[in-house]
Amino acid sequence: MDEARQEAIRNYCLHAGWMRFPGGVSFLAAGEYNENWLVETGQGLRVFRINHGSQLGLGESQIAYEHRVLELVGASGVTPLPYGVDPHPQAVEPALPGGVLLMEYIPGAPLDYTRDAGRAARIFAAVHSLPVPCGEETHKIPGLHDHAAPCGLVVQADPVGDIVRECEGMLARFSDHPRKEVLARLLRYRDEVARMGEDTRPLFAGEPLCIVNTEVNSGNFLISDQRAALVDWEKAVLSCRHQDLGHFLAATTTLWKTDYVFDAQARAGFLREYCHALYAAGAAVPPWDMLDAQTRVLERTILLRGLSWCYMAWYEYTRPEQSGHSIESGHSVKNGQAGRALTHAHTLATIERYLDGVEWLLR
Repeated sequence: MDEARQEAIRNYCLHAGWMRFPGGVSFLAAGEYNENWLVETGQGLRVFRINHGSQLGLGESQIAYEHRVLELVGASGVTPLPYGVDPHPQAVEPALPGGVLLMEYIPGAPLDYTRDAGRAARIFAAVHSLPVPCGEETHKIPGLHDHAAPCGLVVQADPVGDIVRECEGMLARFSDHPRKEVLARLLRYRDEVARMGEDTRPLFAGEPLCIVNTEVNSGNFLISDQRAALVDWEKAVLSCRHQDLGHFLAATTTLWKTDYVFDAQARAGFLREYCHALYAAGAAVPPWDMLDAQTRVLERTILLRGLSWCYMAWYEYTRPEQSGHSIESGHSVKNGQAGRALTHAHTLATIERYLDGVEWLLR
């Protein structure tokens, strides 16, 4: 399969003018929703991304949506630049299975929480301080979102309420899910988060919206001596900054591929570095007490989303037909199929560890 995919990517890049002459194509990472390939274009290395689905419910509009996000955050200097997009790449054979996106290749290693948290804080500040364009045609997905930003992004102006509703959908997706004891605990926690959202609504009144990534695990950062960047912008929305800050700090995020948990000192250091970076960028710096309290609310909310996703994904991963199926990105030392298989095993193991430790995570 990998050889056929490489040929399809090479043929498409030549046809679209994204490659000056036949160059190398190698596998980078794959997941349920996207697969990424490294392409030698003649203008330098690029990432060729093939879309297979949408976590935002955007259907065939997903890849164009991600391209639009990359256009909007490009001025930050901490995200990959987009070079081209085609939602329907049907012009060459063999055919590609979904919409495609060409973007900048950024070399680097995943983020190390003990060493790189400050660099992550500066990345967030660079993105969150960007002005949100207005005055453009509103982008709507009929029947899905009540409204969207003039810049074309999905809006989550009520982040706690929006995430609670998202989690309810994940928890209710499989009526024959066997882990009923976990469901009962998560439903109780959902009620706690929903009440917290109502109680803290005044805390977020008037909070300015910004572009947030919403999936800021360590593997989505690329860190090198030359540059630090945040990649994978498929689920970006317009919301409050605390979605990213809370997600970054939540234990379900840090424990996904590491054994790290932020203690009080490290958490405060990360948020203070974020404030320093906002100030250096000339952006408004929120009062410390408010930033701390708002971020804590989203940390608790993100725990619900992470565990709800694990509950849903456990069912999908343990179905016989899902053998070798991958949701989270993974790297291959030999080829794409090996990378997907290794990632599947790691992801299922992590999901089971989270579900078995629900009480510890929610303490």
